[in-house]
Amino acid sequence: MGPIRADLTTSGYLLELVRTGRALTRGELQELTGLSRSTLGQRLDGLLKNGWLVEAGSTASTGGRPPVVLRFDEQHACVLTADLDTRHARAALMDLGGAVLAEQSGDLVIADGPGVVLDTLADWFDALLAAAGRSAAELAGIGVSVPGPVEFDTGLVIRPPIMPGWDEYPIRDHLRRRFDVPVLVDNDANAMALGEQTAEYPDCPAFVLVKVSTGIGSGVVIDGQVFRGIDGGAGDIGHIRVRDAGDAKCQCGSIGCLAAVASGGAIAAALTELGVAARSGADVRALLQAGQPDALRLAREAGRRVGEVLATVVSVLNPGVLMIAGDLAHTDFVAGVNEVLYQVTLPRATRHLGVTTGRLADRAALDGMARLVVNEVFSSTAVDARLATLQR
Repeated sequence: MGPIRADLTTSGYLLELVRTGRALTRGELQELTGLSRSTLGQRLDGLLKNGWLVEAGSTASTGGRPPVVLRFDEQHACVLTADLDTRHARAALMDLGGAVLAEQSGDLVIADGPGVVLDTLADWFDALLAAAGRSAAELAGIGVSVPGPVEFDTGLVIRPPIMPGWDEYPIRDHLRRRFDVPVLVDNDANAMALGEQTAEYPDCPAFVLVKVSTGIGSGVVIDGQVFRGIDGGAGDIGHIRVRDAGDAKCQCGSIGCLAAVASGGAIAAALTELGVAARSGADVRALLQAGQPDALRLAREAGRRVGEVLATVVSVLNPGVLMIAGDLAHTDFVAGVNEVLYQVTLPRATRHLGVTTGRLADRAALDGMARLVVNEVFSSTAVDARLATLQR
């Protein structure tokens, strides 16, 4: 490989090469960038002084002194992440490599509104830092996933069907009043997709995750990057109109959405009408685990409806992996998906498709948000900007 363009030879880009494992020694950095030894040393100095890079042992020598290995220091800072669901939340403090330092979960009702939920979450964050013996000064950033559509560039939730009171609420500004660090907000299915793809299928170039809990959403990862569309609407399959939905009204206000007839919330409503108490996807999951006959029947029927929509998704994106996650993963719902998906999709679109269920369980969105934060805060552009500020 020849030298790369001169605009990709900054200190920030050198850090990115080491952090992503594309270069481990000064010699490899020189080969990739074409920088002279002295210029490379100058650009590495700031990264080493700030603790972002460390020298860690040496590699096997092919003659002469063994080359020193450079490593991104994953312990020099930490990130806080949270996964907000409709009635429950999880939060964790992680190092920069994704190792959990402290975690907490509990009831937190999204419908109580952003003020209550975010203040409680900030209290959890303080407790996590204290539990791990870390200070706010060591915090690199915060990542929060939410069960609604997010305009990623602004961090605003846009017209979320199951998050009353959150439309265009400034989540980032709210949390930055307590923690003066970058705050990223994303849809939970996007975060889960990135977490699962990175951990379990890093070589899969086209990965789709479908989260089926109280609502339905999906996340798409293409070549290691979350695909969000123009303004964060990509993957919002829960609000595709489906046939034979009758006059089922969705929480978004429309009639006949997939989520109105096939989500955990829709199944819970149908069960309640039959005299079986259920409020959410988590309640449906518990009934399925107990073998409740009506829940089993309705879940499989819902899976068939979702499978019909996913047949189109698979035909358009031709993914290598289709993962079912959320409360209805690992239940009869998945059998319903498979029953229809392979029946109505051309073999050409499914011959290399693996349909599987979530592996990381409750950790998926937390891991995904942590990766998003680290990629953002330690991107070449962000690192170069911080170095320029520190050198003033």
